Amino acid sequence: MVHVRNAGPTGMRMTVDEKLELQWTLEGHQLGVVSVDINHSGTTAASSSLDAHIRLWDLESGKQIKSLDAGPVDAWSVAFSPDGKFLATGSHLGKVNIFGVESGKKESSLDTRGKFILSIAYSPDGKYLASGAIDGIINIFDIATGKLLHTLEGHAKPIRSLTFSPDSQLLITASDDGYIKIYDVQHASLAGTLSGHGSWVLSVAFCPDDTHFVSR
Repeated sequence: MVHVRNAGPTGMRMTVDEKLELQWTLEGHQLGVVSVDINHSGTTAASSSLDAHIRLWDLESGKQIKSLDAGPVDAWSVAFSPDGKFLATGSHLGKVNIFGVESGKKESSLDTRGKFILSIAYSPDGKYLASGAIDGIINIFDIATGKLLHTLEGHAKPIRSLTFSPDSQLLITASDDGYIKIYDVQHASLAGTLSGHGSWVLSVAFCPDDTHFVSR
């Protein structure tokens, strides 16, 4: 079950005084939902579940568009490409599977040769895809060629979340080791390490102003 809430009158922003209103309750998965993403235009949501299916939802009507059979534990995390044409999923075998949104079929697969992928993210310019694994390893792929560009080993524990800066030049990673790391994408170098959380860092998200990001 997935709950969709309307963030204020515009559906885009909310102030401190405004409340989130429940817009849809999306039902269809048979087991727990582990990841949700929304395309850039805000019209379609994707959800992955322990039931081995990815479901696409129309956010205008609240109805299911289609269901994709991803295979057992092969769709843990999901992320739309910036143009909304593809959906990437991380698998327990260390592969990133890329599905066509229109076709509903697996179009390609990127092999990290690593372990269970917990988090994935596209760069806003559509050039890169990053994945974070259960062993703390981060991989960055070139989307056009499908080649692995960089492997980053800065974390000691699972990578729960990662996000690119709006200009696609930085990658922010969050881990169970309690640290947030900032990487220069082009040079695969560590630009900074932030601490402050008392336990796992579960999520990071960059602000559109290109100067701030939030973590929890």
